[in-house]
Amino acid sequence: MSEFFSPSWAESVREALSAGPSEQARAGKLQEYWDFFELLKSMYPASWALGCRDLASYLFVQWGGGTVSDCRIIGPDEPLKATYVLGMDYRDWKALHEGYDAQRTVMYRKIVLEEGDLLEFFKTIYFFVESLAVIGSVPAVYPETLRSIAPAR
Repeated sequence: MSEFFSPSWAESVREALSAGPSEQARAGKLQEYWDFFELLKSMYPASWALGCRDLASYLFVQWGGGTVSDCRIIGPDEPLKATYVLGMDYRDWKALHEGYDAQRTVMYRKIVLEEGDLLEFFKTIYFFVESLAVIGSVPAVYPETLRSIAPAR
């Protein structure tokens, strides 16, 4: 199992996002919902920089052609060139991994859009929420303390 916000974890996220939500997740919603999700996925052109504020790092996800064309960790010294930049605290990332609902993560502002067009972002919010749920389901080791994974300052 990879360490949270490591390159190997980002590669696992890429694979999981390309595969999409699990059958178990799909069983809980109407087929029309998933048809719309797949339509959005097939033409989604944007990129996300999903930050962990406590680490000052981001998971960069670039979409194109119905799949993830790039997925990697961006460190604190690298420029953020993403359509949407979002931030979340380490404890909320860990809660998402432990099963906290992705929709509530967005609704209760545990993850916040920091850069990007708010209206355009929310036009595809269901696609983002389902993708965030997939990211949260990727196995990872979440250390109790951040010292072991926090970048040197």
